[in-house]
Amino acid sequence: MSTMKDFEKFLASPFEIGVFLEVHISQLKNIHKMAKEHNKKMFYHMDLVHGLKNDDFGTTYVCQEYKPYGLISTKSTVITTAKKNGVIAVQRIFLIDSHALEKSYKLIEKIEPDFIEVMPGAMPHMIREVKNRLNIPIFAGGLIRTVEDAEKALNAGASAITTSEKEIWKRFS
Repeated sequence: MSTMKDFEKFLASPFEIGVFLEVHISQLKNIHKMAKEHNKKMFYHMDLVHGLKNDDFGTTYVCQEYKPYGLISTKSTVITTAKKNGVIAVQRIFLIDSHALEKSYKLIEKIEPDFIEVMPGAMPHMIREVKNRLNIPIFAGGLIRTVEDAEKALNAGASAITTSEKEIWKRFS
């Protein structure tokens, strides 16, 4: 989700866990309160929390002040700090080319995140490869636009799908 309108739809949904992508630091308190009132668990994308630096200090602040269920980031310092604070850590990787993928493999083997978010998630053969190589649960995200895309990603080994496509939400609710 990247808007309060989408967040409100999520709160009314049967889903237990949500991902908030873009958020301003001033909204975190209200989002945290609303999620808690609806028994929802939230992941925040630390790289997209506006008004807060995505470093170990910013991550420690979010972990201690808002106690998120999990944090997503492309930055290893965020992942390491989240894990130290008992928060689920999701390393986001982009499947750009073979060089970037190999670099991601080395980073992930070093920091051992709890989950990996593979972007774009609409590449089932790559989800299978990453899963086989690292044996870490995968979120498939990015460019998943149809129920068929979501099913292919799940069949390839993804543990979960991250998508803003509400039609897919309806299908899996």
